[in-house]
Amino acid sequence: MTARKLTVVQVLPALQSGGVERGTLEVGRHLVEHGHRSIVISAGGRLVDQLLSEGSEHVSWDIGKKNPWTLRLIPVLQRFLAQNRADILHARSRMPAWICYLAWKGMNPKTRPRFITTVHGLYSVNAYSAVMVKGEKVIAVSEAAQDYIVRSYPKIERERIELIPRGVEPAEFPYGFKPTTEWLGAWQAEHPQLAGRKILCLPARITRLKGHHEFIELVAQLRAQGMDVHGLIVGGEDPNRLGYAAEVRQAVHDRGLDDAISFTGARHDIREIYAISDIVFSLSTKPESFGRTVLEALCMGVPVVAYDHGGVSEILRTLYPAGRVEPENMGQLVATTAKLLETPDRVNPDNPYTLRNMLDRTLAVYERAAASLKLAG
Repeated sequence: MTARKLTVVQVLPALQSGGVERGTLEVGRHLVEHGHRSIVISAGGRLVDQLLSEGSEHVSWDIGKKNPWTLRLIPVLQRFLAQNRADILHARSRMPAWICYLAWKGMNPKTRPRFITTVHGLYSVNAYSAVMVKGEKVIAVSEAAQDYIVRSYPKIERERIELIPRGVEPAEFPYGFKPTTEWLGAWQAEHPQLAGRKILCLPARITRLKGHHEFIELVAQLRAQGMDVHGLIVGGEDPNRLGYAAEVRQAVHDRGLDDAISFTGARHDIREIYAISDIVFSLSTKPESFGRTVLEALCMGVPVVAYDHGGVSEILRTLYPAGRVEPENMGQLVATTAKLLETPDRVNPDNPYTLRNMLDRTLAVYERAAASLKLAG
């Protein structure tokens, strides 16, 4: 650990939900545990209380809003960073990254913080997205993200890229976990229609490209084959895309699957829901940089069937190759699911994607950057 206390400022649009948000909280908690000062700038959200309870500070700015008025935060951020003697400025999303980068570029190179970005997504390649590789260090959350950076921005110096795969806490998602009798009783009372059926779980917020229609078709085809399965769609509705949520619900009704697919909404007991599921799915039609839900379920030993692309592919290759399916190949998706329901393959218990590894490596990047990182220009 560095001999001096660091002040690290992480910046992202909001703290409502999602993998980026949870990772921000995890890093903040790790910093505090190691005696450093953790500050997060965002528009706020339901995770702020947890952030504060774990020792971080929060500054409420609507820094992720795609609006020219957001540019007014550039001098405000410059003053904030100088007044708080920030050592690290870590941007985790494109619009906040632009505000951070422009503020950082305008500061004294001798006293400004080190600038770090994390490529959390496989963004469209354009001038707007290019800000995510302007960090003095650029963290890639998976091999897929690293390949995207190198392929899309070939001029980036390789030594600026840090591959730090995301991870989960094994104690939070223990292999072989079983829910309590109390939880099971409450769940069965809430969902009596699941009794005796094979449970297929799609943990995904109800937004387009997450594969909800493919999941509905999968359940329909398996039931047509005489398999007694029940689908769970676990995730909240995007308040800005309620039309799509209505479209998904209508699709369930139109296929006559009202008694075969349940919508649970956002849940805080996802671990227990994984545990009672026979198979968990990841069916995003667009490759994603990582697959947190995939890793959480596999960490518990629950089989996962997922499209074999992006960061999800890396996790499956390591922990559960039997669950790999060619993207958008419905025939293979149905056949693989049916096979694993009949004869499930055991999930590899040796999970290298741990939260501790991710956090230790992130803190090491901060410490090295604060101590000796030369300016990238």
